[in-house]
Amino acid sequence: MTFTILFGGSSYEHEISIVSAITLKKVLKQSALQFVFVDAARDFYLIPSDAMKSKHFASGAYKKEKRLTLKQGGFFLDGMLKSKRIEVGTVLNLIHGRDGEDGKIPALLSFYGIPFISPRIEASVLSYNKLYTKWFAQGVGVKTLPFEHLQKSDTRTLSTPLPCIVKPARLGSSIGVSIVRDEAELAYALDTAFEYDHDVIVEPFIEGVKEYNLAGCYTDDWEFSIVEEPQKESFLDFEKKYMDFSRDEQVHAAQIDEKLRDGLREAFRKIYDPLFGGSLIRCDFFVVNDEIYLNEINPIPGSMANYLFEEFEATLVRLAAHLPQEENIAIDYRYIDSIQRAKGKA
Repeated sequence: MTFTILFGGSSYEHEISIVSAITLKKVLKQSALQFVFVDAARDFYLIPSDAMKSKHFASGAYKKEKRLTLKQGGFFLDGMLKSKRIEVGTVLNLIHGRDGEDGKIPALLSFYGIPFISPRIEASVLSYNKLYTKWFAQGVGVKTLPFEHLQKSDTRTLSTPLPCIVKPARLGSSIGVSIVRDEAELAYALDTAFEYDHDVIVEPFIEGVKEYNLAGCYTDDWEFSIVEEPQKESFLDFEKKYMDFSRDEQVHAAQIDEKLRDGLREAFRKIYDPLFGGSLIRCDFFVVNDEIYLNEINPIPGSMANYLFEEFEATLVRLAAHLPQEENIAIDYRYIDSIQRAKGKA
């Protein structure tokens, strides 16, 4: 099996994507791998496997690698006389944040007929924006915590009681996220969030809430990871998540009963099916008074949540064999021809 790891992107999470790609190089041991880097200027580069080191990108040395262009059917190396298509197999979209998770890359890959593992366009749009995620979850019967939505131009008057948590609507990795315990901290928290987005979500912060992470996908059947109970303080900040994304060893399963496990899986199914077909996602849930609430959808989780699976590579291979197929629409110009005939111009 050949996988092409697509990573980087024009995003605040650019560096995390690099870490994820380097981690997957360690994890995917049986498959043939290629690496395509998208830099901040959105140019594509073919990166040799032995150059997959963080310094190669931070130093700008990647610019000496071969440039690629994206055309119908795949990535191409353009020469003086002709272009050569590189064999991509299945592209694994590992671009976190903007470009990868907002639908741009899935749209490009779909448009050019390249098989890929990632949420498709509609799923990307709904999971990239936390406000849309809440509306979507509620629409499919999965509970969310109460929330307020603020825009940058709004009056900063909140009804959410303290303590609360303030989040940019379109950002992951806990970037721009603050816990507000005192009224005096609110203005700074909002200013911080609005540095990254013009939309902000405010939710009640529940001290000591139980949180569980579950990843999975659908191939010819449901494939679920173990359920993880993250070990954390108040929440995972950027530095902790940055290190978290380099995990390549399976973590221990949470000690939960069968009823809770089945409840988390059922909530996951409602979120995933059918919108997220062709992707491996992770859903983070809260449990409050025995009720399950969706916290967020991770459409492209750090290092693809490999550490939650017993057979991660085998799961990816099966998923690659069960990707959604876009309908082939036949264009025969009958409508235009009939108009021309009616005008006597056939």
